[in-house]
Amino acid sequence: MTEVGVADVVIIGAGVVGTAIARTLAGYELSCVLVEAAADVGTGTTKANTAILHTGFDTVPGSLESRLLRRGSGLLHDYARRAGIPVERTGALVIAWSDEQEAALPGIEDKARRNGCTDVRRVAAADLYRAEPQLGPGARGAVEIPGESIICPWTTPLAYATEAVRAGVRLRLRTRVTGVRTDAGDHGAGDHGAGEHPAGEHQVATTRGVLRCRWLVNAAGLESDHVDAMLGGGGFTIAPRRGELIVFDKLARPLLRSILLPVPTARTKGVLVAPTVYGNVLLGPTAEDVADRADTATTPAGLAALLGAGGQILPGLAAEEVTAAYAGLRAATEHRDYQIRVDERRRYACVAGIRSTGLSASLGIAEHVVGQLGEAGLPLRERETAGPPEMPYIGQAGVRPYQDAVRIAADPEYGVIVCHCERVTRGEIRDALDSPLPPADLDGLRRRTRVLNGRCQGFYCAAAVSGLFAAGKPA
Repeated sequence: MTEVGVADVVIIGAGVVGTAIARTLAGYELSCVLVEAAADVGTGTTKANTAILHTGFDTVPGSLESRLLRRGSGLLHDYARRAGIPVERTGALVIAWSDEQEAALPGIEDKARRNGCTDVRRVAAADLYRAEPQLGPGARGAVEIPGESIICPWTTPLAYATEAVRAGVRLRLRTRVTGVRTDAGDHGAGDHGAGEHPAGEHQVATTRGVLRCRWLVNAAGLESDHVDAMLGGGGFTIAPRRGELIVFDKLARPLLRSILLPVPTARTKGVLVAPTVYGNVLLGPTAEDVADRADTATTPAGLAALLGAGGQILPGLAAEEVTAAYAGLRAATEHRDYQIRVDERRRYACVAGIRSTGLSASLGIAEHVVGQLGEAGLPLRERETAGPPEMPYIGQAGVRPYQDAVRIAADPEYGVIVCHCERVTRGEIRDALDSPLPPADLDGLRRRTRVLNGRCQGFYCAAAVSGLFAAGKPA
């Protein structure tokens, strides 16, 4: 695959940050290519997070993360409304369970206010138990963060990528970057040797050929330091941090009303309990530094620790069924803040060290990076686009196709349930397979429809779903 012509921008990495940047660049008169090593968008850190739309109340005041998270959260709330991405504003409670943690609450409240969250308030123990009667014994009080929300982490990057592709961005999946050669005469570790090519051009070597571009954006997540090394590198190293999580059955959902957060430590935000937009309850994550950037295995020790912590926070969880367990890797670095920089001379943007807040901050990060690219010389001439796509609604709070009599009357396929645990219909599966970004495998179909995601984990419907996928998968 050697691209014909030179693209204005190549974006490496189609996670939630890379797709947000592609979607933002698509609003200008530019030719862009979005490159992803995996077979689908949003398959790395993006798909395995706590699915919370953060306010940024607990970030370091004055940091780049604080500013972009606050901005991005507002932008994403608006974008989700227009695109039909499931969001529920549940609020959150940062709960103290000891004298030491209770003493930390005033500082948490003060930090939240300095981060622009002026509606936070202290909650006494008695009021806390009235708000969350299923809490375990011993809570000393809390800080309430009314603006915290839950969101669908799967639909979000799909919406960004769909909007970008519809606006002309070329998406190249299963395309791993192996090296970069530039005309600057100062080649990075990935240099493939000197060669003659037009001024102002990068040649990006991939497993499917060469891409040529004038500007390069590195949003490669867990591989961002490796890509950065191809451009000269230095300044940060990715140290993957694994977080294991447990998903409880929908019958556990009445146990809580809001997101239950611990008092954070210097190293981790700790174990939380939160509802999900799919109607489940989420417990986690752990925080373990690992060497292998592909190690997303759950561990007996990690899951046991989560169940122990969950039993103390919400004792009722012990009687509930576990639907699934999974692990994700966060792209931690030795720095506390985002590692974002634009090198005008190299025509290169590095967007790294986003850790666990990339989903919430994604549109703020994209706006910031594109603005910096413009200041560095990338010509930004706005053009009209169709705007956000209308995404299939896979949340629990709204109306799903199987509940919509008018829709079923117009198309009976929306009344034929295939996955009974999640109430997914033949019409939804057909639509996903016929979408601008169809799934490459059953996991991709799961993220688009919730199929196979219920309490039986596909035990009853896997054969039928596999048949529909095989019959409807584009050639």
